[in-house]
Amino acid sequence: MAAVAVWESRMFASLSHRNYRIYFTGALISNIGTWIQRVAQDWLVLELSHGSAVAIGITTALQFLPALVLSPAGGLLADRMDKRVLLAITQTWMAVSALVLGILAISGAAQTWQVYTIALVFGVGSAVDMPARQAFVTEVAGRDNLTNAIGLNSASFNAARLIGPGVAGLIIAVWGSGWAILTNAVSYAAMLIALVVLRPAELDRPTPVQRAKGQVREGFRYVGARPELLVALGVGFAVGTFALNFQLTNAVMVSKEFQLGAKDYGWAGSVMGIGSLAGALLAARRRSAPPLRYVVGAALAFAALLGLLGFMPTYGAYIVALPLVGLVGLLTMTATNMFVQTTSDPSLRGRVMALYAMVMMGGTPIGAPLMGWLAQAFGPRAPLVGGAVLQVVTIAAVLTAVRLRFGRVIGEADGSASTEQSAAAVDQVATHVAFPPE
Repeated sequence: MAAVAVWESRMFASLSHRNYRIYFTGALISNIGTWIQRVAQDWLVLELSHGSAVAIGITTALQFLPALVLSPAGGLLADRMDKRVLLAITQTWMAVSALVLGILAISGAAQTWQVYTIALVFGVGSAVDMPARQAFVTEVAGRDNLTNAIGLNSASFNAARLIGPGVAGLIIAVWGSGWAILTNAVSYAAMLIALVVLRPAELDRPTPVQRAKGQVREGFRYVGARPELLVALGVGFAVGTFALNFQLTNAVMVSKEFQLGAKDYGWAGSVMGIGSLAGALLAARRRSAPPLRYVVGAALAFAALLGLLGFMPTYGAYIVALPLVGLVGLLTMTATNMFVQTTSDPSLRGRVMALYAMVMMGGTPIGAPLMGWLAQAFGPRAPLVGGAVLQVVTIAAVLTAVRLRFGRVIGEADGSASTEQSAAAVDQVATHVAFPPE
């Protein structure tokens, strides 16, 4: 009876679906491996480059560069293909990439240029994987549980962030970066097994989009006609480009500012994950998508906390502040994700989420090297303070541009967002169904 009560509670409603439970479990294990590799890869680059923050920025940029180029095509594949098959391909691709890098590191043959190359190859798989995973959530959880499933997916990702960096720090300290990276290669097996044992008959599948000319452009036109989506994607770009560089900022703050080692770097990521996990669980309680004003307000609050983090005087103070930064950052990202998914036409959701992935991840090739340069030129605190300022400036520019184009941001005045799909053409401006705040 206790287990039934857990599934029936609003926070865990999606787990009442067998398919979603299996998918959630596989994703959690895989996400832990991903966070272990993120920490290990950055530490490996620090070792190979003799402590270069720019080298970490380049590695991160190369890993996310494919998202800027390939995400629209990946979104179209997600709308056309069986997403389960597509995810099996992308997960295998990333597992092999991690395996190769881990073997190179363990053998002592790894060089910086090889890490750069494999990061780029890994990013190709991730660029196609992300829009498919985002759109697949509806199929495994059902449309009625979409907002809850998005929140639980974030909880899974951030529980992994809580566990992964600490485990990575221990593995690196005892066996080295290569074994930590190999741990991620093995973790993909959990997701592949989950995809195999899902029940296809219980998936809530939309009708696949038939092949036709101009379908990628169709996704761009659809978003371009929706001012509230343009604002949400603009917020995503600002956050993804200038704020979500904690792999780099934590590494340089711990190693350069506080003069500490890999274990302390790992704990910084885990402690931040506590706040992120709390934010994800709060988001999972929502019954509807947040309004646009919440998305913008959360992003501005996140920027303010990011700037304050840059002034923390000691490692202890830095560690204490990280959970709050993680909580607000997660609420910002989850709110943006919910808003974009729930206000998009299901037949275009893969392509819209591809654009979301493109702005969230594709901005990293700009932001990561820039943050690395700021750290190199002005010190370890500069990426945090400078990133906060750039995030606010970008959001202000997006709001101004959208207001000039459309007269005002739809939903801005009353805090609502809406959607009504046009049967005639997706590039016509639609009227909208309200998502009131709770």
